[in-house]
Amino acid sequence: MSISNTVMKIHSLSDVQSKKIGPETVIWQYTIVLPGATIGNNCNINSHCFIENDVLIGNNVTVKCGVYIWDGITIEDNVHIGPNVTFTNDLYPRSKHNFEISKTVIKHGASLGANATIIAGITIGEFALIGAGSVVTKNIPNNTLWMGNPARQTANVCNCGHKLDVDLHCRICNSDYILVNDCIILKQ
Repeated sequence: MSISNTVMKIHSLSDVQSKKIGPETVIWQYTIVLPGATIGNNCNINSHCFIENDVLIGNNVTVKCGVYIWDGITIEDNVHIGPNVTFTNDLYPRSKHNFEISKTVIKHGASLGANATIIAGITIGEFALIGAGSVVTKNIPNNTLWMGNPARQTANVCNCGHKLDVDLHCRICNSDYILVNDCIILKQ
């Protein structure tokens, strides 16, 4: 493998046109990053990815192989995007027509499983988990697990990624949560 650049590691077989890439970020082979994209610090962008211009990727983000991130998508810090996750940015696609980009936001700490499809114009909440192969068609609240087609909520989850019990307690890290206005929040 040949990797160049001392500030970040960009594989020589990638086509990275953006100058807005943070230190310690690694971009693997056969990945294209257009000039308007912004990628934060300490990210890992795997091979065979495409990142369009109007894209913002935060710090400590992992993007696995085969992910295309289109204009209008924001991915906050500490997000995991599994292999072959599919994003859309046009709710009414037609060939060769002007369209309005629908903004999509993936919030801090969220994880998207392999082959999940994310329909344009939604927000996936902090620390939410999306199961592999799920089709997400609406906004996802913080700290929830969604699976299926269409995706449905199956559990509440801790910031550490494990399911909460019925008392909103995590048996793995011993954290407790409370329900406030239909939102799960970490108990202080």
